[in-house]
Amino acid sequence: MADADNEPSYIDYETFLDPSFSPASFANSLVLATNNPSDTPVDLSTPLSRVLFDIQEIDTHIHTLTTKNAIPLLTHTKEQTEAGELIVKDVKAQVASLTDGYQRLEKEVIDRYEAANEVRQTVERLWETVRIGRSVSRCLLLCRQLEAQMSEINSSGSKQKEAHSAMPAAAHTIHTIRQLFDAETPLLSITLLASLQTTLITPSDTTLRARAQATIREFSMSSLATTSTYAQSEDTKARTVSACLTLQTLSPQLLLAALQSYLRNQLTSSLASLARALGNLNTLDRTLVEVSARCQNIVALEALLAPISLLVALLSALDTPSLPSYFWRSLAEGLAPRVQELVSRGGAQARALRAQRERVREGVRGCVLRGSQGLKGEWEREAAVMVGSVVGVLGR
Repeated sequence: MADADNEPSYIDYETFLDPSFSPASFANSLVLATNNPSDTPVDLSTPLSRVLFDIQEIDTHIHTLTTKNAIPLLTHTKEQTEAGELIVKDVKAQVASLTDGYQRLEKEVIDRYEAANEVRQTVERLWETVRIGRSVSRCLLLCRQLEAQMSEINSSGSKQKEAHSAMPAAAHTIHTIRQLFDAETPLLSITLLASLQTTLITPSDTTLRARAQATIREFSMSSLATTSTYAQSEDTKARTVSACLTLQTLSPQLLLAALQSYLRNQLTSSLASLARALGNLNTLDRTLVEVSARCQNIVALEALLAPISLLVALLSALDTPSLPSYFWRSLAEGLAPRVQELVSRGGAQARALRAQRERVREGVRGCVLRGSQGLKGEWEREAAVMVGSVVGVLGR
């Protein structure tokens, strides 16, 4: 390869510039060129001198080139340095501008955001405190209202008859307080409200449940068994409606349970008294009147529940079209095995029952019609079911 001035050179630049050039392979070729493979020891001075000479030649060539072209090289280097300095200067100005912009952004945005975030957290906590405070205040007002209502309910004297009217309102107050407790879980962690829950709310709930259940349990409107004035009848209706609304507000399941318990009690009492009367026919007429009276109570209860939209759920739970129908059919279902047992025992009771079959038939039929008096529709089918549960067994 020739230099810049086309001076000849013995150095094979092509070999050194070849991409596949390997220093180890090149050194090995020099050693093999100056030694025999069988020589011991190997002479390395000659190839080393060759390499050093080549390096010196290249160094001399580089020195010659740089000496001859010093001015262009220095001029190019100066130009590059000046251009670099201009670029650095411009970059420094841009970096300074960016730094200043970031500092201004940090001051105007980040610092303000951090301050605003602190304010936000403070406002949220204050709002939470205010919200809980309002809930506590409302709970206290409701507890004061509940206390007044329970005082009216527990009052004695001439106003006691009207005290039942406060029961639905008190139940609604308890329901509202519990809704607040459910919505605001931390409320019960406040000592005052936890104390009111124990000393006022829970005892009031227990009292209302007990009174309402007792009112339903003792409900009686029939004129067959007792004689009552119009005012007494209206008071009984009002008390029962108040009791039903109270239980419905506290828990619909409580109301269903109380009404179903009332019906079971009426059925159990009627079944027991009828079974005894069929074994002692001297008491049959009086017993049938009592059973009719119980059915009339159920008729009256149905009439009370319908206007206040509480009847549908009860009928659905009992799977029946009406309460009187449920009463008679359930009574007939329970009575048939009792009559069968009485007949199976034989004796004077069974003979008397068979002998007075027609009297029993008419008595039972009249009991059903008398108990269902005042209702729309025909009750001959229920009467036939009841008669069949007694007379049908006698004919077997």
